Amino acid sequence: MSLPSFLWLWRIAAWSMGLSLLAYLLLAITGVWMFRARRLQQEEPSWLHSFHYMIGSCMVSLVLLLLLIGIIGTLGHFGSLGHSPHLIAGLTAVVLVLLSAGSALLINARRLWARRIHISANIVLFFGFAWVSLTGWSVVQKYLP
Repeated sequence: MSLPSFLWLWRIAAWSMGLSLLAYLLLAITGVWMFRARRLQQEEPSWLHSFHYMIGSCMVSLVLLLLLIGIIGTLGHFGSLGHSPHLIAGLTAVVLVLLSAGSALLINARRLWARRIHISANIVLFFGFAWVSLTGWSVVQKYLP
């Protein structure tokens, strides 16, 4: 396929990545808010947990959309995968997001290890998003005239 037919796909990818980073920021803010309230034994707003889960679900969907766009776009443009470190960076980010989401679903008073995995995965995800953003920028340069 020719480049112009893929331009709409790259626009969706750019918006999805931007919204994923915004979701990550909102999740970090609400996560720190919940952590702080728990540490100080304060009451949390009733909407906080559901908002955190809703934004987390959106981020999972956006990251999976990015994975799909990356696979379709790369196969359509090059005919195969693995032309840059962006594939490994992207897969790493997807795994970390899914690990974070999966561990979030397991968090309760009897499974404190799930909270530790959730928080650790999100700290590492910061570096994963930085890596995928940097490698993504080099990929974008290949498609620009």
